[in-house]
Amino acid sequence: MNINGYKETLQKEGYKLTNQRKDILETLLNNNSEHLSCEDVFNIVSKENPEIGIATVYRTLQLFEKLNIVYKINFDDGVSRYELNLGEENHQHHHLICLNCGKVIEVKLDLLESLENKIEKDDKFKILDHNVKFYGYCKECLDNKNKEK
Repeated sequence: MNINGYKETLQKEGYKLTNQRKDILETLLNNNSEHLSCEDVFNIVSKENPEIGIATVYRTLQLFEKLNIVYKINFDDGVSRYELNLGEENHQHHHLICLNCGKVIEVKLDLLESLENKIEKDDKFKILDHNVKFYGYCKECLDNKNKEK
């Protein structure tokens, strides 16, 4: 989805695409492979728009989450991160989280569809989404650990 698609979403819900909202959206679009915290977004946006406050970024991200423009993700480290809803998939992808360096790697493969279908059929439970996190060690940390031996 491009900036115009998000603008339409905002307008449909009665909101304008202000310059500040546009700057935040562009930051998320330009860093769509990252999992940015509110502070990360603020640090990036404030370089181009020094007048913006962190409270504005926070409120905007909350609005974007409410409108399903972003997903709020928690990697169990006490920091909420945001990921742009690119409108390309029905489910959020899964994440690999390195317990050593904290790196987060996206896994686009979704093998849970058949499990969801079985749960919906057997348990009469309508699944809207799922979120899976795998914890372990990334290749770089494993390589560094092997070098130390």
